[in-house]
Amino acid sequence: VQLQASGGGSVQAGGSLRLSCTASGSINVIVLMAWYRQCPGNQRELVASITNDGAITQGDSVQGRFTISRRNAKNTVFLQMDGVRPEDTCVYYCNSRTIGNSVYWGQGTVVTVSS
Repeated sequence: VQLQASGGGSVQAGGSLRLSCTASGSINVIVLMAWYRQCPGNQRELVASITNDGAITQGDSVQGRFTISRRNAKNTVFLQMDGVRPEDTCVYYCNSRTIGNSVYWGQGTVVTVSS
């Protein structure tokens, strides 16, 4: 499985940004796709995940502000980021998990929020 993320960039506080991640390769074995982030000085943390059945898990720091969604073809996942804050300035990583419990990572995409 290969993951290609896009959509990062610079945005002012209070604004919005949408990240996209497209999976290729053996996409039929993917059971979950997710976004993680690593902010300066912190460990990588879960932002949100979504299963094939549409079950969503969100990290506490983005509850009510960020929304994860997935295309019906299940090979693309989005992260809609609304009401961004300077502390959302991080590198965002796309992640997928397969039915065999293998984990794959995409390259990071940088989001910078200015106050």
